[in-house]
Formats: sequence, structure tokens, C-alpha cells
Amino acid sequence: MKYFYLITLFFLFSCKKNGENLHPISDKIPSFSKAEMFYENKKMDSAFKYFNEASTYYLLKKDSIRYASSLAYLSIISIEQGDYYGSEELNTAAIKYLKQPRDNEYLLSIYNSIAISRKNLKDYKTAIIWYNKALNVAKKTDDKITIKNNIAIANAKMKNFTEAVKILDSLYFNMQNAQNTRLKSKILDNLAYTKFLQDSQYDAEKELNKALTIRNENNDIWGLNASYAHLSDFYSNINKQKSLLYANKMYEVATSLKSPDDKLEALQKVILLENDHIQSRNYFNIYQKLQDSLQTARNKAKNQFALIRYEAEKNKADFLKSKAENSQKENQILKQYIVLGILLIILVWLYFGFKRRKKRLQREKELEVKNTEIKYSKKVHDKVANKVYHVMSEVENIPVLDKDELLDKLENIYHISRDISYDDKDLAVEKDFSKQLSKMLKSYSSEIIKVPIIGNEEELWNGVSETAKIEVFYILQELMTNMKKHSKADRVLIDFERENNLITISYSDNGVGIQKHSPKNGLKNTESRINSINGTINFESTTEKGLKINLSFPAKN
Repeated sequence: MKYFYLITLFFLFSCKKNGENLHPISDKIPSFSKAEMFYENKKMDSAFKYFNEASTYYLLKKDSIRYASSLAYLSIISIEQGDYYGSEELNTAAIKYLKQPRDNEYLLSIYNSIAISRKNLKDYKTAIIWYNKALNVAKKTDDKITIKNNIAIANAKMKNFTEAVKILDSLYFNMQNAQNTRLKSKILDNLAYTKFLQDSQYDAEKELNKALTIRNENNDIWGLNASYAHLSDFYSNINKQKSLLYANKMYEVATSLKSPDDKLEALQKVILLENDHIQSRNYFNIYQKLQDSLQTARNKAKNQFALIRYEAEKNKADFLKSKAENSQKENQILKQYIVLGILLIILVWLYFGFKRRKKRLQREKELEVKNTEIKYSKKVHDKVANKVYHVMSEVENIPVLDKDELLDKLENIYHISRDISYDDKDLAVEKDFSKQLSKMLKSYSSEIIKVPIIGNEEELWNGVSETAKIEVFYILQELMTNMKKHSKADRVLIDFERENNLITISYSDNGVGIQKHSPKNGLKNTESRINSINGTINFESTTEKGLKINLSFPAKN
């Protein structure tokens, strides 16, 4: 009966009402609006043509929602014209462009439409599968009830009456207080009719009439059509007059609804029930003419629809071919622009790269000059200033100083200052480095300043490179010089330790601490020197305990 695919239209119209808010899709084009107008006026050939035009447009514009909506309309028109396979093909194409859960309302309509096509092809088992798909995406309670009702009817068609009654009975029980009386009357009518089909002795009269009364009160014309069909079947074996009465009423309603399928069903009932052979023959002639005209019209519509779709596909293919050719030309032009753009970028990159390189070289030269200045400044500080102060300390602390020895030391300082630009080391590491180092450290001691040294044995320096020895010598010389200048200490302790490959030197004095004599350049140089031999240096200073410095470095790098 046409009543079943009207449900699909209901789902689709619901999508139309809500779809604008659910999906940001483009406005309807004129062909879609025309198609809707023709559909509402029952001009299906024109409606099909314009819905097909709209579907092609929306497909090319990648508007998946409108495209699926257009195909859904086309599938419903195909069902009305009896083209169930064509309808299923259209719906299957629409599914590919819809996604869950975003497009569930559209999928609900399409799944239901496929189920109706399968039902009309009497493939009830497959119809139930698609009804269940629709049930899985349905959100509204009434939609779920309607789909379950359709599943029950499909089971009844397969004579699975027990399952059908079970579903309908559950639905009706849960709808006792339902406000939707139309839906409630439908469930009641189908439940009573299915029980009658299951057991021909079942008295369904009261329930069928109750459903009929509700439908009359609601002016539910499609519902009345179904009620008259069921009542006619119910009375067919117990009261043929009543059965004929309801068959005639069904025919009148089907005629007012312009539903040829329902008119044919009603005429079948009338022909079988009519006792007047002449009247029965008249009805048979009407039935035959209606069936022939309906079949002819549907065959014509199917052929016309097939031609419309063929021409649309051909036009789409021509359009896509033209678009592809234009796209190819555009791609060729784009490639040329890209090549020119790349060349331009390369030229710009080379230009700016040259400028950057020029600036980098200039900065490197400036940095080289600066580093050279720092290098010589460091050499002057380490090799001249510290040695001068060392000699001054000896003069101050040694009561009787050999004049020749003093002159030799001053001459050595002179040669160092004269040859300051050379890289030759002014310090020659002696074979007994520990004694050389202790001698330098002791030179800072006096009657006032005591410099005890712990652990500076020759074994300590086994395997240590000459470079490391020189750096350590200058670091300790710097520390002693700063102590003598600034600390006001009267006791300095220097403790040497070696554990495996790590040498640790602890310096401590009881002076005023680093707060009073900041490291300045000299102590900063000690950091760069210790870093050059992969070592570390830590300063600990308080006003109460003086200065503590711990430095450590690997004996073998």
C-alpha cells in the first residue's frame, strides 16, 4: 500500500525542516524548488527531471546533503512508479555521501525507502535488515515505533506471526498513555489484524472497530484505507455483506486518495465478494483497465526516467570532460607560473644569501679582531701582570734576594712582553711539575700569610697533559695573586686529590670573601681556562668563612 512509503516522505520532510540548522549547506537552486513544486502537484515526470538536474548540480558542487536529498526524492518517485530496483540504486548512491551521526535523519529516510523497495519486491527478509538499519539511526520515539511496526508487518508477510505479534503487542502496551492517537490506532489495527492472520478464529472485531473509530475521529484518511482493508478481510468468511461493504469503502477512499495500488486491492476484494455477476464483471473490467493503464504508465515513466538519467549522466560526463580539459590547461599555466616563481625565489634567495654572507664575513672579521684583543689582553694579564706581581711578592717576602736572579726574572718578563704576539708558551713545564707548582704557591707565603699545601705529589700528575698542567699552573697563580691583592687572608690551604681519572683541587682562605673582592677579569679567566681542559670550577664565599674554590678536571682527556 502507498501508506508505507508515505512514511519515508514524512522522514524526508522532517529532514527538510531540521536540515538547514543541522548542516551549513547552500541555498536551494531553482531546479530543486521547481522539482518540489511539481512533486506536490503530482506531476512526477517533471519533478523527476528537475530533481535529477538538482542532484547533478549538487554533486558537482560537492553539497552532499542536498545531493542525497535530491536522490531520496528521486527514489520515492521511482517507488511510486513501480521502479523498485531503480529506487534502490538511487538510495545506495546517496548513502555513499552521508556520514553517521551527522546525517542520521537523511539516512533514516533512505534506509526506510530501501526497506520499502525490498518489501514491494516481496524480499521481506532483506527489508527487515534495512528497517533495522533505519532503527539504529532513528532518534524520535514515534519514528522508532513506526519502524518497529514495519518490521512486524514484514514478519507477518513471511508468516512469522509469533514474532510480529510479539513486536506489536510490546508497542501497544508501551503506548497506553501515548498522545499520538493516529500512531496508536495504527499499532492497534495491525496487532488485531496480525492476530487474526495467525489464528482465523481470533475475534479481532472489537479491536479493529476501535482503531477505525479513532481514525474517523482524527480524519486519518490513509488510516481508514487500511482499516477498511483489514475489516473486509476479517468479515470475508463470517459476514460477506459486511466484507463487501468495507471493500467498497476502501475503494471509495483509495479513489479519493488517487492511489491506484489501493484501488486495485479494493477491486480485487469487491470482485471476489460481489454476488451480482454483472456487477462483478463490471468491477473486473474496471480492474483490468486500471491495471493495464497503471502498468503502461509505469513502464512509460520508467523508460522516461531512464532516459532522463541517461541524458543527465551524458551531460555530466561531457561537463566533467570539459572541466578536466580546462583543468589541464590551467595546470599547465600554473606549472609555468610555478617555474617562474621558483626561479624568482632562487634569484631573491641568492641575492639575500650573498648579502647575508657578506655581513657574516664582516661579523667574523670583527669577531676575530675582538677575540685577538681578548687573547692579547688575557696574555698580558696572565703572562706579564701575574709574573710581575709574583716577582714583587718574592721581593717583599724574601729578606735577601740575589740580584742576578731578580734580573733574570725581570729579563724573562721583558722577553714575554716583547714576544706577546707569538703563540709560544712562556712557561716550560719542568720534569718535576709538583715541585715547580709548590714553589710558585709558596712564593706567596710570608711571615704573615701561611700557605700549607696537601697532596701535591708527583704521582698525582702522572698522565696529565702538558696543556692541562700549564692551565692549572696559571689558574692557581691567578687565585694566589687575587688572594694577595684583595683577600686580607693570613692563611691559605690548597688540597690536591686524585681519584681514578679525576683530579680535584680545593682552595680555601680565611679572607674577606668574594663579596669584597669580586672575580673580575682574573677570576673569570680561570673559568675559561678550566673549561678548556674539560674541567669545572665552583666558588663558595661567605663573610664569616672567607673564600672556598673547588676545581676539578680529568687527568687524561
